[in-house]
Amino acid sequence: MTTELSIIIVNYRVYPYLDACLRAVSAALSELNAEIIVVDNDTDETKQIVLAHDFPTIQWICLTQNLGFAKANNLALQKAVGKYILFLNPDTAIQSSTLKDAVQYLNSNSAVGAVGVQMHNGDGYFLPESKRDQPSLIGSLFKLMGLAMLFPKSALFNSYALGHLDKNQIHSVPVLAGAFILMPTELIKKIGGFDESFFMYGEDIDLSLRVLQQGFENHYLGNLIITHYKGASSKQDPAYLDHFYGSMIIFLNKYRHLYGGAVGAWWLKNCIRIIAWMANFKKKIQ
Repeated sequence: MTTELSIIIVNYRVYPYLDACLRAVSAALSELNAEIIVVDNDTDETKQIVLAHDFPTIQWICLTQNLGFAKANNLALQKAVGKYILFLNPDTAIQSSTLKDAVQYLNSNSAVGAVGVQMHNGDGYFLPESKRDQPSLIGSLFKLMGLAMLFPKSALFNSYALGHLDKNQIHSVPVLAGAFILMPTELIKKIGGFDESFFMYGEDIDLSLRVLQQGFENHYLGNLIITHYKGASSKQDPAYLDHFYGSMIIFLNKYRHLYGGAVGAWWLKNCIRIIAWMANFKKKIQ
């Protein structure tokens, strides 16, 4: 029987979340022929063995170091045989019909290269990064200045998160969130997977833009909701602030044309470096 779906989950020291995620995913696969591949960054052998025993059909790639999100996903991508690939964070909780409905949507829409879903945090609040616009200098400035937060439904001030679009509807959007991205395997392999210059953060924006460059659309499925316990893995990494702001710099260097060219990118990079310094300083004195 043909494998319809390959689910790739990259774990980094969040085994309780991974356990719950795998249980929810397994329950949602009753109507799909699927495989699950877990890439375990910097494996804790004792905890991994317990989960491997509880989920005997799962394929494991256990690593002795943390390779980051992009490289780890690409390792699993080499092994995946499904018609579709789902990149799923371990700190997510999906509903029983989420996978079936998302796969069905892709099957029915050949112009769509990737789909994402509406995400809520652990308290049930909508996460605005579920749908995002193509990055721009003005959108980044409004976000850094706090105007996006002040005017969350504004198409101008909150263009970053497409605040004017109804979160409960289906929309064609430029950027999807890496916590849940479903796409055809043929397409993701054609574009070479994730850009491994991103250790963590920013790689989902880059991937979304490369899907658009191939002539496909990214669709946000606001009718499908998952919970994302945001930042569970990041909190395990003492260098997460460096990765976060460093990825912003990498993205700016790669897509400086989105920010008005070299001058706009240079100005924004300096703003990011200042914010990064302040964040690290605050972390040190806490």
